[in-house]
Amino acid sequence: MPRQNRHSTEFSGVYFVKLANENKSFFIRYKRHGKSIEERAGRGNEGWNAEKAWNLRSERISGINPQVGETQLNNGLNTGLRWTFSKIFEKYLRLRPDLKGRENDIYRFKNYLEMDFGDKTTQEVSHGDVERIRHNLQNRGLKPATVRHVLELLRRLANFAAKKNYCRGLSFKIDMPMVENQKTEDLTQDQIQKLLRVLDEEPEFQVSNLVRMALYTGMRRGELFALCWSDIDFYNKTITVKSGKNGLHPTIPLNEMAENVLAAHAQVETGSQFVFPGRGGKKRTECKRPLLRIRKKAGLPEDFRLLQGLRHVYASMLASSGKVDLETLQSLLTQKSPLMTQRYAHLFETPETVFA
Repeated sequence: MPRQNRHSTEFSGVYFVKLANENKSFFIRYKRHGKSIEERAGRGNEGWNAEKAWNLRSERISGINPQVGETQLNNGLNTGLRWTFSKIFEKYLRLRPDLKGRENDIYRFKNYLEMDFGDKTTQEVSHGDVERIRHNLQNRGLKPATVRHVLELLRRLANFAAKKNYCRGLSFKIDMPMVENQKTEDLTQDQIQKLLRVLDEEPEFQVSNLVRMALYTGMRRGELFALCWSDIDFYNKTITVKSGKNGLHPTIPLNEMAENVLAAHAQVETGSQFVFPGRGGKKRTECKRPLLRIRKKAGLPEDFRLLQGLRHVYASMLASSGKVDLETLQSLLTQKSPLMTQRYAHLFETPETVFA
């Protein structure tokens, strides 16, 4: 009998093989007491899917009776389960499917935390362990903001586990490095023009138009991902911005450049309610790889964050255009506090041409 091809899933330790009639058989792999174990969970026509198989895997690893697994998982302090940071992180991701910055958290955990903390519980981590990883990250030349994000993720996972009553939190406070949060990124006119040429050659029109909209509207990354066609009023020339902050949905003007992008984009769109949908027409959550490719082709600095940076470019160009005042700029950026807009105040004295 030929070996069946295994297909990985988004759930760690879970794979499936394709059967007849488009059915799937799900399997789990895990280690228990140092022994590698492989087990069939069940078939799709029996009600099994990847997430259900992953839950079974979690139960097997923890030695939980499958019949009462969920009850025991929610009472980890009372059952003596060993909640390592890897287990906490997997559970955190399962319970937070729409987590903002999900891909960044996964990258940080896999690259900076898993090796040193993955197999440790919160009570097995000491203040010295945290200080060592802080110094190691700094010695690797990582920026203070990156170090802070890594330590913040560690703290967040520990607090999450304690709040869910899986285990106790850390026995000490993590001292976060000080970071200058106010970063204003900028591009020259030549850099902008080169970027636009690269976007014209970009094969993924979804991403190229996403980048254009960031440049022409200054909308935030999450706002662009959440943008629906119903948010765009071509008649009144407005865009409703779903910021996710305080439930407010302010509107901004639909300028001519953004309107042209959207009009062309609509001609080749797939029918999703989202303007820049992800897989299956659902809300996009990430587009890191194509953005890195575009940044590299355009020859932009490695520390330039494309979507976030273009928001700053948009604001800087408007501020120096002489066409808006500080209050109007705050409104266009949908910033709640004028202090955030104040970073562009000095540019009102240096007029430039906007998007020449």
